[in-house]
Amino acid sequence: MLIDGHGRTVNYLRVSVTERCNFRCQYCMPEKPFSWVPRENLLSFEELFLFMKVAIDEGVNKIRITGGEPLLREGLDTFIKMIHDYKPDIDLALTTNAFLLPQTAQRLKDAGLKRLNISLDSLKPEVAQQIAQKDVLEQVLKGIDKALEVGLGVKINMVPLKGINDDEILDIIEYCKERNIKVRFIEYMENAHASKDIEGMHGREILEKVKERHTIKALGREGARPSFNYILDDGYEFGLIDPHKHDFCENCNRIRLTAEGNLIPCLYFDEAMSIAESVKKGDIQGAADVLAQVLKDKPKENRWSEDNPNEENISTRAFYETGG
Repeated sequence: MLIDGHGRTVNYLRVSVTERCNFRCQYCMPEKPFSWVPRENLLSFEELFLFMKVAIDEGVNKIRITGGEPLLREGLDTFIKMIHDYKPDIDLALTTNAFLLPQTAQRLKDAGLKRLNISLDSLKPEVAQQIAQKDVLEQVLKGIDKALEVGLGVKINMVPLKGINDDEILDIIEYCKERNIKVRFIEYMENAHASKDIEGMHGREILEKVKERHTIKALGREGARPSFNYILDDGYEFGLIDPHKHDFCENCNRIRLTAEGNLIPCLYFDEAMSIAESVKKGDIQGAADVLAQVLKDKPKENRWSEDNPNEENISTRAFYETGG
């Protein structure tokens, strides 16, 4: 069992397989050139898996593959099959923008993937293009439909932005209700790589939008999951991911591994330790030692504030390296 320095059980590993992305979303990487880390700087799937086996053997039972956009990395379905074959009952999920799902969803399902979290920030083509800086909506919606068709579990993530897509919160709820899938609204997480021209919505503002049409009841957090859940008067449940709230980190059970081998204890913090040297040498004990130190150093909470953010609250972490 993996225990961090604050007594919390860590059983969830998020693995970024690439920092590359085919979108340039305003809240993530709007000005990053379409370049990528040289292939020789990335850990191979075999090297990533060597560390992941250590983590699984020590109690990790939930793995999420992230990016960037993970479907851009060639052979991802083979990597997923490696994990599934090693521990078939592991909760194996993937976060994606869905653009490449129409042609990959079946292979991912066949490889052992169970669930997807899909970003859907607008149902209006022009707004989706404004956010992603690319005409994406038609392909994304096809990807969602294909994922549902092949039997993958689907959740939708939306980042509401003031004056851009904040008038679509209720429409996104209706879209998800019609497909019997859950939506989670994510407070914009201030970071130095995002556009300076956007402003996110606080959780209470998102809830006020929902209340314009529905009566809602708070259900609370479900274990260590990051969302605070609510239920509508018609029985539909949705979530709110609110990293600015004081209790967001209380039950955190996550650590993150980047494609270059940096093991990160907290999404916000820039501190990290590398397992790259150990796994490249096949040094399992060395990788385990790094894991133990990262767990010891894992902070009690992030640095975001429930109050209005200021410069001190802005993370310099590139979320496209860690998968959010």
